[in-house]
Amino acid sequence: MATPITHIVLLGSGAREHALAWKLTQDGARVHVLPGGAGIPGSVPGISATDFPAIQQFCQEHDVKLIVVGPEAPLAAGVADYFEGSDIRVFGPRKAAAVLESSKVWSKDFMRRHGVATGRAWTFRSDQLEQARAAAADLQGHAVLKYDGLAAGKGVWVCSSEAEFETALQEMQALAPAGHDWYSFLVEEKLTGPEISIIGLTDGKTMRLLSPSQDHKQLLAGDQGPNTGGMGAYCPVPFADDNVLALVREVIIEPTLRGLRTEGLPFMGFLYFGIMLTPTGPKLLEYNVRLGDPEAQVLLASLSSSLVDIITAALDGRLAEVGVRQKPGSFVGVVLASGGYPAAQFPTGFAIDGIDAVTPATLVFQGGTKRNDAGQLITSGGRVLTVVAGGPDLEVAVERAYAEVKKVTFQDAYYRTDIGQRPTPELVGQAQ
Repeated sequence: MATPITHIVLLGSGAREHALAWKLTQDGARVHVLPGGAGIPGSVPGISATDFPAIQQFCQEHDVKLIVVGPEAPLAAGVADYFEGSDIRVFGPRKAAAVLESSKVWSKDFMRRHGVATGRAWTFRSDQLEQARAAAADLQGHAVLKYDGLAAGKGVWVCSSEAEFETALQEMQALAPAGHDWYSFLVEEKLTGPEISIIGLTDGKTMRLLSPSQDHKQLLAGDQGPNTGGMGAYCPVPFADDNVLALVREVIIEPTLRGLRTEGLPFMGFLYFGIMLTPTGPKLLEYNVRLGDPEAQVLLASLSSSLVDIITAALDGRLAEVGVRQKPGSFVGVVLASGGYPAAQFPTGFAIDGIDAVTPATLVFQGGTKRNDAGQLITSGGRVLTVVAGGPDLEVAVERAYAEVKKVTFQDAYYRTDIGQRPTPELVGQAQ
């Protein structure tokens, strides 16, 4: 019988990691969050999530045998590879499989190789801007521009005209790392339909799905304005029913798992499928090799099964023996952001008030916060907090979440007023 997991190191520092730490603690684990943040219990400031020798030393000193990875950067840097062969297990894919997220070009080619349902796309280099403009013109400007590498959720531009595409090209060039002579990017056809996030845990053979969720990427209500890292989410998604999920499994999830096995890339960890339910069926937009943010905040709030038990089963290769249970009702998470986000620069350092005033049933997960010299909680990033509330249905959960959001204040705080309130589409994702 496997030794029960009592100590866990969690890598990361945002609201997603706060939600993970909360859930793992609820499941009975003692969680050390490296480096964590001001509002995350168990934080160990000073140890970077990519400083693998320091993480190893901490694990040895505290008898930690499991590392759970929150953000993508440690995975792309090879944290799972670093600890392979040691007695410390990592719940997250190796670097070779993490490329599903770290390279948009590689992942699109992977989708094509293995028959994963996805949209048309063309690959270009930074010295082929004219060819990219021509491809966008062929699409009458209805194109999606994707920077190849990691960009903290900001490397995607959805365009509706050639003028918007030109602006996106200029903004993309600012993402290129200094000292690199060139970079790659994708131009994709702009698909239509509602988006959903399907996130599961896998041991490489079996995929156990969490509740379908929906992110709200644009800054402004009505899905207007620039893309952000995510302004809120809710789960479950009423129209992502069993028929839709069965089709998603058939045309996206199973071909992905088969493809990973075929290419010798056994995948262990969270796997995120960003999916659009088009008139001709579900199409994969992107992979992430970790939990989404802000989806994680509502998904973990809604999960009644022990996450520790699910992760342990996956690590032991027996995920097929474990079910995943969700709490009844709906959960809504609203992100409070700093005024000026997602611009490159915006003011921070403002005092945060009202967290203590929210109801005990409400969860407040901290992302961009820190404490000043006087010990006061202040803003330190773009997405500052995620306020999560549940209810017997989506309407009640929305009402409760916004009632609690109004209690939390800081200067120039901004939040979308329509999370979880998009019109419900009809008969999406059913076509073959």
